[in-house]
Amino acid sequence: MGNPELRSLLVLGASAVLRYVRGNDKAPKWLSALLMRRPYKVVAVALANKMARVIWALLTKGGTYRGMTPVNGAANA
Repeated sequence: MGNPELRSLLVLGASAVLRYVRGNDKAPKWLSALLMRRPYKVVAVALANKMARVIWALLTKGGTYRGMTPVNGAANA
């Protein structure tokens, strides 16, 4: 199950992201749809799990996080 402190920090970070998603139209659609289908805490733990997997992959394989790119290809001004 890993480090309980790290696990709680990941869930706390995921909860912060979900608070942003709830009132924002520019939030990722997949995350908004998941929030509609599942309870808040279940989605928070699932997002924390996804974040942990990304962190683990970056640490073990090296590299830098590039984030999500815009779908329509428009540059941010």
